[in-house]
Amino acid sequence: MDNFWIALGLTVFAGMGTGVGAAIAFFAKRTNFRFLSIATGFSAGVMLYVSFVEIFFKGVDSLTKVYGDKWGHWVNAGSFFGGIILIGLIDNLIPEAENPHETHTEKETAPLHDDSAPVPDCYPVKPSTEFSKTDIKKLNRMGLFTAIAITIHNFPEGLATFMAALENPSLGITIAVAIALHNIPEGISVSVPIFYATGDRKKAFIYSFLSGLAEPVGALIAYVILLFFVGGENGAIPPQITGILFGIVAGIMVYISVDELLPTSRAYGKGHDSIIGLVAGMAVMEFSLLLMK
Repeated sequence: MDNFWIALGLTVFAGMGTGVGAAIAFFAKRTNFRFLSIATGFSAGVMLYVSFVEIFFKGVDSLTKVYGDKWGHWVNAGSFFGGIILIGLIDNLIPEAENPHETHTEKETAPLHDDSAPVPDCYPVKPSTEFSKTDIKKLNRMGLFTAIAITIHNFPEGLATFMAALENPSLGITIAVAIALHNIPEGISVSVPIFYATGDRKKAFIYSFLSGLAEPVGALIAYVILLFFVGGENGAIPPQITGILFGIVAGIMVYISVDELLPTSRAYGKGHDSIIGLVAGMAVMEFSLLLMK
């Protein structure tokens, strides 16, 4: 039970990275895009390394004990690719303009914290007097649906952080830091479509901040469902379910790294910023694993 509260706390910490990103978007005079490049590259390095070196094989260990060597590997492989398919479906169901991993330029983010900055022509923000009541209703609805889409997108990330921390709090700390760093540029990107949909800085900041809470909420929902359907008398989750979840988590983290983090890092960075962050993340992850031996 002690690990439960540690895991939940780490998942909340990871989710709050979105709030940090939203704060940067609305209050910082200038966004340090090079830092974002290295930070997202670092997160990708941590996630890729821990997925293939640690979490994937934890799934193998749990599943081979239950299903034997042959079928344990088959179930683990299916779980891994199932995780990729799950996050891929969620990612593709979210419209591009509402996807928190779509990068935005400095020109696009400038109006969030600077009233004098020109609004890009591709966005519909105008003085509220130019909108009819129907227009305002549509824009508010668009902002709300953007926030909902982002919240759904964050559920699997919360599950990944929570399950890793539940099994091994030391490992969970490193993953939580990686997810939190990953959520900083996400918080910036979340703010852009909501602000341009509503024209309201306060509403955009609140929606962006609250979207990070989807991670602990998603983790709790998944955990309660697991306990209800497959939990034992003492609340323990059977090893075969844990193994399948580890495979799914590894798949989710690999997808996030390759499809979202690395392209974001390249978009924000210059020169070798992405590879510097990537290798540093792998090195820190390995050093953490060595300290846990």
